[in-house]
Amino acid sequence: MSRGWGWSALLLAALLSACATPLRPAGPGEEAWNGRLALQVDSQPPQSFSAGFDLRGTAASGELQLVSPLGNTLALVSWTPSGAELRQGNQVTRRGTLDELTTELSGTAVPVAALFGWLRGQPAEAPGWHADLSRHREGRIMARRTEPLPSAELRIVFQP
Repeated sequence: MSRGWGWSALLLAALLSACATPLRPAGPGEEAWNGRLALQVDSQPPQSFSAGFDLRGTAASGELQLVSPLGNTLALVSWTPSGAELRQGNQVTRRGTLDELTTELSGTAVPVAALFGWLRGQPAEAPGWHADLSRHREGRIMARRTEPLPSAELRIVFQP
């Protein structure tokens, strides 16, 4: 897996996985989701990633934990209006915004604001992405990115 898509997959996985131990109880005005996510990138060669996730907060300020099937933390992403941070083991990457962090690591900004909307079952616009929310009530979301290339597909299973 290339460095960019690997980080992108970790960030997305962190936003959408399951069976993770919650980071902390959701605070006032925060929302929380957990489940599993899978990302497939139509690159050459094709790449895929899956992990559990625990996501809490808002598009402006939050935390995403990605976990392995055995429950080990793969990555922790946190963001506030003053910056974003990715922790993976002893490695820490910090940037001024979550968009800067995800763009640097994946080549494109991950649609975090739209993701929060999708998890609520609300159609939300994200450039290059289209979300299928037809199975939201079952705890399933599928989003496909068509631009920029390579295309990618994100599948999320969460507790509705």
